Amino acid sequence: MAAHMSSFRRWGRVQRLGVAACRQYSSSSGYPNVSLSSPLPGIPKPLFASVDGQEKHETRITTLENGLRVASQNKFGQFCTVGILVNSGSRHEAKYPSGIAHFLEKLAFSSTSQYGSKDEILLSLEKHGGICDCQTSRDTTMYAVSAEVKGLDTVVNLLSDAVLQPRLLDEEIEMTRMTVRFELEDLNMRPDPEPLLTEMIHAAAYRGNTVGLPRFCPAENVDKIDRKLLHTYLRSYYCPERMVLAGVGIEHEQLVECARKYLLNVKPVWGTSTPEKVDRSVAQYTGGIIKMEKDMSDVSLGPTPIPELTHIMIGLESCSFLEDDFIPFAVLNMMMGGGGSFSAGGPGKGMFTRLYLNVLNRHHWMYNATSYHHSYEDSGLLCIHASADPRQVREMVEIITREFIQMAGTAGEMELERAKTQLKSMLMMNLESRPVIFEDVGRQVLATGKRKLPHELCQLISNVTASDIKRVTTKMLRSKPAVAALGDLTELPSYEHIQAALSSKDGRLPRMYRLFR
Repeated sequence: MAAHMSSFRRWGRVQRLGVAACRQYSSSSGYPNVSLSSPLPGIPKPLFASVDGQEKHETRITTLENGLRVASQNKFGQFCTVGILVNSGSRHEAKYPSGIAHFLEKLAFSSTSQYGSKDEILLSLEKHGGICDCQTSRDTTMYAVSAEVKGLDTVVNLLSDAVLQPRLLDEEIEMTRMTVRFELEDLNMRPDPEPLLTEMIHAAAYRGNTVGLPRFCPAENVDKIDRKLLHTYLRSYYCPERMVLAGVGIEHEQLVECARKYLLNVKPVWGTSTPEKVDRSVAQYTGGIIKMEKDMSDVSLGPTPIPELTHIMIGLESCSFLEDDFIPFAVLNMMMGGGGSFSAGGPGKGMFTRLYLNVLNRHHWMYNATSYHHSYEDSGLLCIHASADPRQVREMVEIITREFIQMAGTAGEMELERAKTQLKSMLMMNLESRPVIFEDVGRQVLATGKRKLPHELCQLISNVTASDIKRVTTKMLRSKPAVAALGDLTELPSYEHIQAALSSKDGRLPRMYRLFR
């Protein structure tokens, strides 16, 4: 009777408070009282994956009989990124009309010997959840596909066809001409002038040679580029010894097998390669100035238009990415940092970098101050982009020249450690992305024949000292400046004055005396 009354009272409590309130937890007598730091009794001991010592050799490289290099890195997941990187870009167009690389980027993944149109290519990739893309830079052309690992055979077959067997039909070339013209119009109209300024600073720094040649097709060359010219260019530059087949997320043996099947004995549509005609010019840094007077008052209309600004970019020669000084320059670039005055964000976005602390925080009228570092196999360029009201251009230029001079001072221990930590953090976070790993593997193997792993790069970054920063800056300040100026340039100092400021001790521009203002 007592047991019956007890269960009745318990049932009444459940009805009043609900099941959750009356559930017995591990603290009650029904369950063992086990600390969270101890393993549960009766559970099998877990087996963890052990490292087999291959982590130092995770990027595997094989060179085929025809000179093509196959590089891969396995990565957990059911998707892979595979692509072909070619040592070809706008820097190799000295003997040709500029704009061929731009055309090839737009013509990529169009009709081929096996596929009648771009739609057919996309439909075949859809079966494997795939996407494709092509990007060109000043020194590299990259064809890439991301798809399911099961579709690797189809992917490599497609890449081989797209790179070596494009049809380049007249209607495709005509459509590309329209696309290129639209891009050139957009380049001059967009509110963000950074791509145009980057083009201008390269043209000023390497006047008429290698990386100073136009990356975008000049308007006057759009009608000059046809199938015959493209085939002549491809015959010289698209040869196996100038290519790397890179893959991330696949087994190396599988990738090599597919490469042998689809890339070993394939005759390109343009015939026998003539690699002896390749332009092997070394970048010649010249320095200089390129100015573009432009009305920037109506760049961004609407309820909150961007005010009229003048944009200045000043650069100095740094070093190639093959040199040991590349890492100190990367740390210096991170230490300068900067950004826009309306996107300060938190510490992770560089609020404690020099261009924030010394420039944007002290001069409210400056809209932007950002450091960039462009590096190539034979040269490099460290530059600062700044923008402000056209009436304050002279003052803005002096602020930037002073920042360049102050780089040669001794870096503080805290700011140097912060810059190194931020660089390592950015490196490791970017390398969590499969397409980024693919590009890193492909570019490093294409340039050097091997790959430095992230932990090696982090060690090199950690080894950078304040004396390294001072040494590379002192060397950099000996070069002539490269200047790009866009907008209302009435108040822009002369090139000689900018050069004098960068040769002085304090970075100040020579004084100007005017009778009338």
